[in-house]
Amino acid sequence: MTTRKRVFAGLAVCALPACASVLRAQQSPGPGAKPATVMPDVIQVPAAAQPSEHFNPEAATDAYLAEIPASARSRSDAYFEGGYWLILWDLLYGAAMYLFLLHFGWSAAMRNFAERITRFKPLQDGIYWTEFLIVTTILGAPLGVYEGYFRERQYGLATQTLVPWLGDQLIILVVNIILGALVTMALLAVVRRLPRTWWIWGAGVSIFFFIFFIMIAPVYIFPLLNRFKVLDDPKITQPILSLARANGIPARKVYETDASRQTTRMSANVSGFGKTMRITLNDNLLRRGSPEEIQRSWDMRWGTTYSITSPRTFSTSRWSSLFSLPSCGGRWNDAWLDGESAGGCEESAMRP
Repeated sequence: MTTRKRVFAGLAVCALPACASVLRAQQSPGPGAKPATVMPDVIQVPAAAQPSEHFNPEAATDAYLAEIPASARSRSDAYFEGGYWLILWDLLYGAAMYLFLLHFGWSAAMRNFAERITRFKPLQDGIYWTEFLIVTTILGAPLGVYEGYFRERQYGLATQTLVPWLGDQLIILVVNIILGALVTMALLAVVRRLPRTWWIWGAGVSIFFFIFFIMIAPVYIFPLLNRFKVLDDPKITQPILSLARANGIPARKVYETDASRQTTRMSANVSGFGKTMRITLNDNLLRRGSPEEIQRSWDMRWGTTYSITSPRTFSTSRWSSLFSLPSCGGRWNDAWLDGESAGGCEESAMRP
């Protein structure tokens, strides 16, 4: 009896390594596969999300989410929920900054400096705008650098190191100084010229500049930060251009931009106005997205942009959102780097 026990014990000891290796083989991914906690490079369209007569949006959404690891979903939730809080902190920080400039006389000092340089009122306005933007950029740098650089790297969304990122911010600052000075000089000239009805004519001037900036952005502004090239893959471009033509978007080409030098986000956008209108897909989307994802990302994007840029639906009532521009100005820089349209305040169809 004792001999039998010893034999069984010996067999059990010998079997333990084999069992452990079997368990490891079951738990570990195969060659070339990724662990279950890692986001897949390409998310395939699940069966529940395939087009059918009994398509269920909730079931399709759940099927997509089932392909996302729980750790990635919680990380995404933390990023976006934190972003909602940052909207509040941006507002409070900006209000405190402006009160600081007024209370301690910095704003008056900037005005006096502009008046000492020139007697020409429009030029004074442009100089004041330049001073104001530089000073507020410096004062807002702590929150801006955290929000735009360190937090993006913390969540794996940024690909730049600090020096190239600061270089891009400098380019954006210079462009904002030039364009903002033009708008400031024009609007304050209207206020001085037409003190009773300035708000009517000021709205017209604002709309003019808004359209003008949208028109020139894809041709002259966006290339300052990224390279663009025409996408030649008919499998991707033909369905997108067909849908665009069917909905009055006069884009004739689809462009690819090298957004991967700044971000890991997948995005698509429609930018420009009239003859400069173009469809742009970033290289992250083209590299990681399935054909269905690529088309769906653009479908979502043109739905939000079409209402404001399509010549079929253009009307002055659609420009009421223009007056919310100051409230989203702090996020203009992020819009540049994420591949947004020239409208600035619209959300791009993108995901991490």
